[in-house]
Amino acid sequence: MTGQRCFVRVTGTRDARFVEFEFAIGDPALAVELVMQFDQFREFCACHAVSHLTPEEGARIDYERMKWRYGAPGIEH
Repeated sequence: MTGQRCFVRVTGTRDARFVEFEFAIGDPALAVELVMQFDQFREFCACHAVSHLTPEEGARIDYERMKWRYGAPGIEH
């Protein structure tokens, strides 16, 4: 697409028919949420030559998002 690396992070499934995931270009922390059927998801990933984020990479992104949302990680409201 843009010559930048593309990332996918699977976040769940829906009705055993759909994959819920985040898709990012360049920076895995800046992603859009998408839902596709499993076969469409596989084709999408192949077309964009995505890198799948590991659970550890996903946890780091969630940790950083918490800092933005709550001011510091782990703060309870």
